[in-house]
Amino acid sequence: MLVKKNWVNWIVFISVGVSLSARPGYSQGWFKTGINLGQTAVRIAVPDFPPQSANQQLVSLTQTFNKVLWDDLAFSGILEMVSKSYYPLTTPQTPQQVNFNAWSSAPVSAQMLVLGSTAAINNQMVVTAYLQDVRSPGSPPALAKRYVADLNQGSARAIAHHLANDIIKLLGGGIPGINLTKIAFVSNRTGYPEIWMMDYDGHNQHPITNYHSLCTTPRWSPDDEKLAFTSYASGNPEIYIYSLLTNHRLPFPTYRGLNTTPAWSPDGKKIAFCSSMGGDPEIYVSHADGADLKQLTFAPKVNISPVWNPKTGKEIAFVSDRSGTPQIYIMSSDGTNLRRLITYGGDANGPSWSPNGLFIAFSWGEVGTGAYDIYVINISTGQIIQLTHGEGRNTHPSWAPDGRHIVFVSTRNGGHRQIWTMLANGHGARQLTFKGGNWNPNWSN
Repeated sequence: MLVKKNWVNWIVFISVGVSLSARPGYSQGWFKTGINLGQTAVRIAVPDFPPQSANQQLVSLTQTFNKVLWDDLAFSGILEMVSKSYYPLTTPQTPQQVNFNAWSSAPVSAQMLVLGSTAAINNQMVVTAYLQDVRSPGSPPALAKRYVADLNQGSARAIAHHLANDIIKLLGGGIPGINLTKIAFVSNRTGYPEIWMMDYDGHNQHPITNYHSLCTTPRWSPDDEKLAFTSYASGNPEIYIYSLLTNHRLPFPTYRGLNTTPAWSPDGKKIAFCSSMGGDPEIYVSHADGADLKQLTFAPKVNISPVWNPKTGKEIAFVSDRSGTPQIYIMSSDGTNLRRLITYGGDANGPSWSPNGLFIAFSWGEVGTGAYDIYVINISTGQIIQLTHGEGRNTHPSWAPDGRHIVFVSTRNGGHRQIWTMLANGHGARQLTFKGGNWNPNWSN
């Protein structure tokens, strides 16, 4: 039982290592370029959409829509939001009403203008929206679209998310926004650590499991229709596959010993995971139904937390203490071509591969301090950037599908583990959870 308890500690967090031989450096310029954050931000004005009637329900929903749209665009990482205090007194609702000079000249100095209105028609909320380049008078709108949904708060938020995604995709080089994505995580707010889910901005938090037992390490399938995670519901840590379409558990073999940290291959056909079925915790891979099981690592230490290169599917990063302290290693997906990624002392753990396959985010701690921060490494060059800086204990990073955002765990506010998001350059941190303890976030695709 004592051995199993130690392995549980590995699942939650890999602990203290040796003293440093060098400290990860901070070099922001190359990193901005690498994730397309080096582009000049588009200066955009986003005046509130006015409701077309005094219907109190529509007025309330329009307020929700306006706030969500602003927040989505402000957190996109590619836009410079013009302060509303600079806006002209008259707000246009159609491109024909736009005073191009007023919006493009100082103090507004906008390049793009989002405009439109809301209406209640046949018990539905209808939002008419435009995106106009105000520096090009006479040019057609870059976007002209009508969004229709039910008259309720959830639909008002969804319309704002859809519009924000469309704008971000147009102005962000074709990369879709993340405003309709979800984050799976672990929460103990009901008395047991269960798997929960929320919208990308922290809204709509709700439980997925109700096993009254430890559940941890949730991972989205590439099609976002399933979650793989670790459950102790049977008394032994096992890999569970849960269908979000049917709300039922799907078949996957049970093995003796520890079975944890599942990770889907980019095509959704395979799962890599840690298991001690043969003695020491090693990395295994099988088909998603458990068939064709193969052992990939053979080190008499703990090997855990595999994650696939999402771009190629040909490499797996994982954590091992084979060198004496937890460090990150990369191997081919068949177990060959093993190499250590991090060459510093301390503890390196919690690897998360960026969507473009160029970077790995991880948490790293210096011996004796108890402090852990989030870093990103350029895999090909070894260059490292530090994203968090001593504000509590920062662990479990997970990339958003746009490559511009990271979700992570931090104790910076009150000492309890909570879920936070930030831009992938470390700026704009936002707390998403506030109740109980929350950890192990994983961003949907």
